[in-house]
Amino acid sequence: MSAEFGGRTGLQGKLTQWLRAGRRPKETAGDGGREALLLAAAGAGLPLAPAAHPLGYRCSCDRVGCPTPARHPVSFAWQTQSTTDSGQIERWARHQPQANFITATGMVHDVLDVPLDAGRDALERLLAGGVEVGPVAESDDGRMLFFTLTRGTPEDEDEWWPCELDCHPETMDEHPGLRWHCRGSYVLVPPARLPGEDQTVRWVRGPEHELPDPLSLLEVLTEVCGRYVGDGTDHAGAGWPLRH
Repeated sequence: MSAEFGGRTGLQGKLTQWLRAGRRPKETAGDGGREALLLAAAGAGLPLAPAAHPLGYRCSCDRVGCPTPARHPVSFAWQTQSTTDSGQIERWARHQPQANFITATGMVHDVLDVPLDAGRDALERLLAGGVEVGPVAESDDGRMLFFTLTRGTPEDEDEWWPCELDCHPETMDEHPGLRWHCRGSYVLVPPARLPGEDQTVRWVRGPEHELPDPLSLLEVLTEVCGRYVGDGTDHAGAGWPLRH
């Protein structure tokens, strides 16, 4: 993975300045901040596709009572549509200036998705322990996303579990609060807007950080999630969708 995002040294510098300053670029039509962040994500190897966006507290899609407003792809073909091609992403971003974007997992990367409080605790522990942590995003609906290398497809398919297993209620005791987005899943990629006032998904650590092996993070994440769930408080937050 190129540290220059495919030679875009100016883009890398601008992205690093935004992240270090703790600022988010404006996401209005005609502003370059949103597009630059999307291109940085794609340049780091994250395949993107357009997603719905919020209309107040509603979703931009035409589904009545959408269960995952502004959090799902706009096309049922999102898995084949997802791309890192900068030209295509620029066209999407300019023609759909309000759109969020998803990144399809299980191709290049997976995402370990945990309750926000647990994620912040785990991130502090991982960094203090000298563990290489990759890109991390947090969402105002109460989740933190750790981007990792994908597990790939094992030779023995029995060793593979689809990500929805970690989202079913009957499995939450085994994987408390943790969702592993791999093949067949997606998450919103920053910058993204959620329904409500000033609700966003944003980078805590940007895509300039290399993707780590998920197993290097898993022990700390599961331990911290188990502790937060075990204290009797609901830290689960709103779930990320698998499919719309």
